[in-house]
Amino acid sequence: MRGTLHLVVGPSGVGKDTLIAAARAARPDLAFPTRVITRPAGPGENHEPVSEAEFARRLALGEFALHWRAHGLAYGIPAAVETALSACRGGVINVSRAAVAEARARFAPVRILALTAAPEVRARRIAGRGRETEAQIAARLRRTPPALPQGPDVRIIDNGGALEDATAAFLAALAPAPAPLTRSPS
Repeated sequence: MRGTLHLVVGPSGVGKDTLIAAARAARPDLAFPTRVITRPAGPGENHEPVSEAEFARRLALGEFALHWRAHGLAYGIPAAVETALSACRGGVINVSRAAVAEARARFAPVRILALTAAPEVRARRIAGRGRETEAQIAARLRRTPPALPQGPDVRIIDNGGALEDATAAFLAALAPAPAPLTRSPS
C-alpha cells in the first residue's frame, strides 16, 4: 500500500506555506519535499531557487515527480517524493491546481487540501511578502483563479480567520483515512 499524497492548493496569499510549516512541525512522519522554483530565495516560502537552465537540466534528467509553469516561473517536485510514498509514508506538497489531474493519475491515493481566504486577507498577506508592487497585487487579485478541484478526495479549508482554527482543520485533513469496514464470514 502506498502512502497518501496530500496536494495543497489555493490562490496566492491563502496561507499554503504557513499551514505546511505547521504540519511539518506536527507531523514528522510525513514527507515534505522542498519545491524547486526558478525564483530567487525570499521570505515566507521554503523552496530551492534555481536558474531556468538548471531547472531544464534537472527536468531532462527526470529529477521531478511533477512539474509545471505558473506566473512565468517553473516549479518542480523532486522525484524523491515517490520513494516516500512507496514506503507507505504520506507526503505533503504545495502544487498548482494545474498539476492536480496529473498527480491524481500518477500518485493515487491523493487527498487535495483546497485552501480559501477572502480577497482582502490574501491582499494583506501578499503585500507582507514584499515581492510585488501594489499594482501587481491588485492585478493578481483581479485574475479569475481556476476553480478549486472537485471530488471525494477534496477537503476545503478556510484559512481566512484564526490561524489556530485553520491549522487544526489542516492537521485533521492529514489524518489517515479510516480503514474500510469488513464483514466477518457468518
